[in-house]
Amino acid sequence: MQAQPGFLDKERIIAGYAFNRWLVPPAALAIHLCIGMAYGFSVFWLPLSKALGTAGTGAQACAKEMSFFAELFATNCDWRVATLGWMYTLFFVFLGCSAALWGGWLERAGPRKAGVVSAVCWCGGMLLSALGIHLHQFWLMILGSGVIGGIGLGLGYISPVSTLIKWFPDRRGMATGMAIMGFGGGAMIGSPLAVDLMKRFSTATDVGVMQTFVVMALGYFVFMMAGALGYRVPPSGWKPEGWTPPPAQTSNAMITQRHVHVKKVWGIPQFWLVWLVLCMNVSAGIGVIGISSPMLQEVFGGALIGVSQKFGGLDKAQLAAIAVVAGGFTALLSLFNIGGRFVWASLSDKLGRKLTYTVFFVLGAILYASIPSSAGAGSKLLFVGACCIIVSMYGGGFATVPAYLADLFGTQFVGAIHGRLLTAWATAGILGPVVVNYMREYQLGLGLPREQVYNQTMYILVGMLAIGFIANLLVRPVADKHFMTEAELAVEKKLAHEKASAAEVGSGSGRADTVSPAVVVLAWAAVGIPLAWGVYKTLGSAAKFFH
Repeated sequence: MQAQPGFLDKERIIAGYAFNRWLVPPAALAIHLCIGMAYGFSVFWLPLSKALGTAGTGAQACAKEMSFFAELFATNCDWRVATLGWMYTLFFVFLGCSAALWGGWLERAGPRKAGVVSAVCWCGGMLLSALGIHLHQFWLMILGSGVIGGIGLGLGYISPVSTLIKWFPDRRGMATGMAIMGFGGGAMIGSPLAVDLMKRFSTATDVGVMQTFVVMALGYFVFMMAGALGYRVPPSGWKPEGWTPPPAQTSNAMITQRHVHVKKVWGIPQFWLVWLVLCMNVSAGIGVIGISSPMLQEVFGGALIGVSQKFGGLDKAQLAAIAVVAGGFTALLSLFNIGGRFVWASLSDKLGRKLTYTVFFVLGAILYASIPSSAGAGSKLLFVGACCIIVSMYGGGFATVPAYLADLFGTQFVGAIHGRLLTAWATAGILGPVVVNYMREYQLGLGLPREQVYNQTMYILVGMLAIGFIANLLVRPVADKHFMTEAELAVEKKLAHEKASAAEVGSGSGRADTVSPAVVVLAWAAVGIPLAWGVYKTLGSAAKFFH
């Protein structure tokens, strides 16, 4: 007698014939909005850097001469902000590694199991970090949020990709854009929430970070488990009512109806070309995001507050005032980052993925090259406009690439292939900031005025975009020899616990999975209300830029 599938197994989440596919995006958003807080962890660094001092122990910051290894286990000095920042680096290193390592397992295990593992890792990691804060052991924070949480990030990030693309074959870009928009929006909700919680829990002797970690971990766990349990996968062969796939050759040769096995992608030129496309787009974008606040302050100086002084001639009160304006600028960029993820990805359904990336590189190069001249002319409007569009294309690149992969390599292993491609993100996360920060220090060392130290950097980033542009131009349809045969595909479908046809599920079994429209509305409200609150808080910060 065949064993019944477990509650988390993929066989248990194959949808019936009447299931409403619009329930899947809010499930994906529930997970992405939680793990997206990785972008907002910097709100904890300053409070943590004075945790012991606030507690009245008389402890000072760890000495600069102390090694990173020694600081991991130090209990008698406050951690430095630079040391705490390593957790941010680890997030994205482990995100890329875990997505690449376990993407294949995810395709076979299904999104529900992957989502549950992600929730346990991300939220369990935060609880372990809370223990590390309580004991003042930084290695516990590194292990908790950095390593275990980073693994949860990777699995949570790619868990909905394959599922959404299969539910929305007619609008692949829009579907993945909705979910990945959530990852960009997670910090918009999490950062102000964390600040409010720290204010609530802080006392004269406690900075309130540990309690904030515990509350957020428990809240995130509820949301992420709801998202994971809300996932459904379509039966094999399912397609939206009234939609027919475009003919293989007549409509768009870049969109295949066949499938490449994930094990083969390392040896396929198109994979590495798309890898380079993503890496260059992200390196350039992350370079601007990483220096946006200091760049605005140093380029425009006192002009931000109606004073004619340059940055170096400002007093403490004026520096504090322009820092507030720069904070508004950073908030404005985050809105464009999120909006770009949905808008550009949706637009790619009309333009095609290759043309969309061509726009990113050509328009991006023009905008990067314009920044030195708009800065030199003192035009804040042109400078800010260029930065906002650049950041929208940075987010759009993340959201469009899963659909690009599905077009080229098919949908059977798109989640696993996307996981391997995210190593480009890990690379860009190092390359972009290193180039930008090194060039800034080099230019300052040459004695250039602060308002001019970013000019050469912008031209280097244009060079990165040129490399991405050439790589994108070289992308061609994948050769026939790389695709699975029908027999190989049938074996993989069996391993992935997929039914052979839609008739075997739903109508064949009599299970409809009918969902009330009210349930769909409630599901969207559950993710939409927190997201709207985050946008409202961010708009409040962004408004300071226009005062």
